[in-house]
Amino acid sequence: MNQRHDAPTAESVAPARLAQSRDEGALDGQGLVLQDLSVLRGGHPVLDMPGTLRAHRGELTALLGPNGAGKSTLLQTIAGLLPASGQLCLDGEALASLTPRERAARIGYLPQLSEGGAMLEVFESLLLARRLAGHLDEQANLHHCEALVSALELAPLASRRLGQLSGGQRQRVAIAQALVREPALLMLDEPTSALDLHFQLAVLDWLGRDARDRQRIVIVALHDLSLAARHAAQLWLLDRGRLAASGPPREVLSVERLREVYAIEARVDWPEDGSPPAIVALRAL
Repeated sequence: MNQRHDAPTAESVAPARLAQSRDEGALDGQGLVLQDLSVLRGGHPVLDMPGTLRAHRGELTALLGPNGAGKSTLLQTIAGLLPASGQLCLDGEALASLTPRERAARIGYLPQLSEGGAMLEVFESLLLARRLAGHLDEQANLHHCEALVSALELAPLASRRLGQLSGGQRQRVAIAQALVREPALLMLDEPTSALDLHFQLAVLDWLGRDARDRQRIVIVALHDLSLAARHAAQLWLLDRGRLAASGPPREVLSVERLREVYAIEARVDWPEDGSPPAIVALRAL
């Protein structure tokens, strides 16, 4: 099996630089802005992202990359769970200036599926998540939770205990628990990993509409490139802790870049009739 190069080629990095350049120095304004972000672990860099990167309000941004590329590390860093150098700003305000409570109120972070609260009923768990986020109007809380239960097709599960649910059902409830807090920035780490095909499409479609309707910033880490191309307005593609490319899916997901970052030969189809794009891995290199 061929080895990938030690660093992205100049050709593969160039689009990332072009995408970054429009936002360089722009730490104010709406959205999430990352500038010159670096994370060390054991004295070694695990994230090294020079330049400026922005996730816009009203858009779903997909975070892509092979295993070990740094996707979870980046989300944990934005959530304030890992120390980092550089600037992270949300709507013009430095995240480092916020107290942990203020940061938690503005940022919703759902890590990869974990167990917890097995004795709570689904609807009860949503109400609790909303109350813990500081929403104290019980009538509004009930209305908001009922709307989410309907939107994410959780009504048949509402009175069941979390410990009785399948992995995919728990994942949908966890997404609802993150959303019910109404964060300005919602980050989900592989939120479709346990979902069947119906709910993969339904959940990502709903998250995209929620981002547009509520002008929320939504960032999702995904492995399925076709889903990312179909649902995301912007892509951030990581490779070994560095940004390989960012921008609209059609610009980022080229055959050449997939060969460079994922070490695969792939077919990338962008139908002219507006049908969903398809990215098919043909063979490993």
